[in-house]
Amino acid sequence: MKALFKAAPGPGFDYLDRPEPEPGPAEVKIRVLRTGLCGTDLHIESWDAWADSEIRTPLIPGHEFYGEVVGLGSAVQDVRVGDRVSGEGHIVCGTCRNCRAGRRQMCIRMLSVGVHRDGAFAEYVVIPESNVWVHQVDVDPDLGAIFDPLGNAVHTALSFPLVGEGVLITGAGPIGLMAAAIARHVGARYVVATDISPTRLALARRLGVALAVDVRASSVADAQRELGMREGFDVGLEMSGHASALPDMIANMTHGGRIGMPGLPSEKFAIDWGRVVTHMLTIKGIYGREMYETWYAMSAMLHSGQQLRSSITELVTDRYPAQDWAEAFATARSGKAGKVVLDWTDV
Repeated sequence: MKALFKAAPGPGFDYLDRPEPEPGPAEVKIRVLRTGLCGTDLHIESWDAWADSEIRTPLIPGHEFYGEVVGLGSAVQDVRVGDRVSGEGHIVCGTCRNCRAGRRQMCIRMLSVGVHRDGAFAEYVVIPESNVWVHQVDVDPDLGAIFDPLGNAVHTALSFPLVGEGVLITGAGPIGLMAAAIARHVGARYVVATDISPTRLALARRLGVALAVDVRASSVADAQRELGMREGFDVGLEMSGHASALPDMIANMTHGGRIGMPGLPSEKFAIDWGRVVTHMLTIKGIYGREMYETWYAMSAMLHSGQQLRSSITELVTDRYPAQDWAEAFATARSGKAGKVVLDWTDV
């Protein structure tokens, strides 16, 4: 099979033939149709400090995908050949305290598809049956490929009640844009998105946010005044990881405001902890998806909300044949695109 392969530490991938994986007793073999490009994949391709500390080669990366089941292990019970599926990329132990309590997203022994074991940047991928999400209705392959990051957005956005609230989203990358669409869908009063990319701010406006703010030219405080908000934002979703974003968000939250933080900081930065205490703010770290309540929630919302479904699908702005992976990665890095996917149907 064709695959993107990192044979040894260092920048780049090789696009070459690799042996097809075969499923173990409780595993499922999937023919990959589409894969999404994630920030994690960009780290692995460029081989930065995080990748050097976390990744063990050889490795086929990739964890956002949509495909068709073509093989089953002998112990598989519910998944069927021919099912169209996506996959939860976090594989859990099942026996730690959190797993046994039903908090599998907090597993202390979690392994990630495409990070700690071979992933989906290939014609075929194998994952445990327990990680397979079977789509019960027809799903566009591009949309199916981004269920993983959509799950991050849904997990983040639904961490706090949003109905009638003022919501600030710092970072209008793909997950931030998805969170904006979710917040509007569930009834937020105002959704304000910030970024420095004109392309991504334009995408935010297409989604119908109240304001899309280029923080190089304006400020969050200016946005509050323009919208007539006298007490600050009720909910903040920090998606960017930029050192200035969380401190600025904290400065613009109302008393009792709640902040969800899935954005991994790019560097260390100071926090006004006095304001956190005196304004009684809640800051919640968010990683991945709730397994599997988030999957149920996003599937239900996409099934019942045609406008939301269209908005999320339109965030896939670029699709490349798998062999053109280098161009796809350059587009994803440019900050001038929404979600970028690779097409594996004609390799």
